[in-house]
Amino acid sequence: MRYAGTVTFMQGLAALALLATLTLAVLPAADSPSTAVVLLPVANMYSRPSTDADVVSQAIYGANVSVIEQKDGFAHIRTADDYTGWTPLSALLPGKPYAKTGRIGEVQSLFAHIYREASVTKHAPLVTVPFEAKLEVVSEPNPDARWYQVRLPDDHAGWIQTGDLSLTPKVLSIPETLEFSKRFLGLPYTWGGTSSYGYDCSGFSQMLGRRRGISMPRDAQPQAEWTGVAAVERKDLQPGDLLYFGSSEKKITHTGIYFGDGKFINATTHLTPMVRIDDLNDPYWTKLLVAARRVK
Repeated sequence: MRYAGTVTFMQGLAALALLATLTLAVLPAADSPSTAVVLLPVANMYSRPSTDADVVSQAIYGANVSVIEQKDGFAHIRTADDYTGWTPLSALLPGKPYAKTGRIGEVQSLFAHIYREASVTKHAPLVTVPFEAKLEVVSEPNPDARWYQVRLPDDHAGWIQTGDLSLTPKVLSIPETLEFSKRFLGLPYTWGGTSSYGYDCSGFSQMLGRRRGISMPRDAQPQAEWTGVAAVERKDLQPGDLLYFGSSEKKITHTGIYFGDGKFINATTHLTPMVRIDDLNDPYWTKLLVAARRVK
């Protein structure tokens, strides 16, 4: 359900995974949480230490996670939004936090290639990272420059085009956020997804909340019960309000963000599994709408 990469891209990921496997062999026993950095573009988090388990969430490239424990080649991790799940050790690199100090850039494109040199033609990308990935920038900002040099989590150098990265990402207003959300139309729905490789409904709403400077809970039910929002009647809906769907207010299974004029944007499996704009007046959605919330 996610975008496929090229053979060379997958070979690059295999090399990163091998490096992480060799390094994580020296992680201390997890009597207390240690720190690790995500090395894959998107690392699945499973409900138990097995890739046969269901995916509960994801962590993206360069994200710092706490390692709670290790078992059977997996790490039980906690992400910055306080979500936990099991991730293969090969997806992580232990050590100091990454992209926490110094000059930090955030990927603003849906996807961004990182190269081994400042050229798009000499070699295939080292890795392709998703929107919101944070990177340590080591070159001086230059308005006329096309490239930033970055330090990757494994301490290797990389190069990314300046158009893909922002050193000062801005907090968006509600109208700006709604307009910005249209960039994601057509991206695939992915259960547990939290990245531009594929979002689920609450991961998409949570990401748009971050664009407004708001840190919401990860899942739809906790979002609707969060103290940072107030209940709204359907007749009083305004653009930017959060919509929640399900069989009742205590059994919420879906969320979206209201655009106005009866329209809302969401990552859904209904009809076409993607990020799309739907009509709240459609009988399918009308019967499922159980709550609406506005950020306080």
